[in-house]
Amino acid sequence: MPERANMKNKHNYIRHMMSSVFHLYYDGFKNMSVGKTLWIVILIKLFIIFFVLKLFFFPNILHKNASKGHEADYVSSKILPNK
Repeated sequence: MPERANMKNKHNYIRHMMSSVFHLYYDGFKNMSVGKTLWIVILIKLFIIFFVLKLFFFPNILHKNASKGHEADYVSSKILPNK
């Protein structure tokens, strides 16, 4: 039975630590003024990098060159040397 009580204490400790970390960040972001604007700029830049640039500069080559269901064969033919 002492093992079970020890597990409960660990679980409560982890829950308390996670709650403390969450409240630390929550209070920090809530009281920001300039930081909120900077975070918005960062999120906009990330959106541009990952979504807009992918649409224009990284075409879906696998969709163009491999038929449906044979994508793995196409990739392996490009990676492995011809014998």
